[in-house]
Amino acid sequence: MRFIISLLVNGLLVYLAAEILPGVAVAGYMEAILVALLLGIVNFFIRPILTILTLPITILTLGLFLLVINGAMVLLVDGLLDGFSVDGLLWAIIFAIILAIFNMITGGLIKDKKE
Repeated sequence: MRFIISLLVNGLLVYLAAEILPGVAVAGYMEAILVALLLGIVNFFIRPILTILTLPITILTLGLFLLVINGAMVLLVDGLLDGFSVDGLLWAIIFAIILAIFNMITGGLIKDKKE
């Protein structure tokens, strides 16, 4: 149940971020949920590999290159979905930053129930 709620909240956050940023567009709320799902999958499987492969440049930039990796993940999802478009790497990085901020704000609202 927590996964479904988290997915719906992230879909809403994707939709809101796309409404705020002029360089990002989502066709509708269902596409926003798909974007949230695909971003989660891509971040789970591909981001760790890219992070390890780019570790030297990440260290040299004191971690700022991770923003580029996050933007690349957004562009990858953009290439996979027709209802989601990003106008370039800069907008993808800004979108990823806004999404991370939104997730930090709403992260406290979705808590695990400890039994």
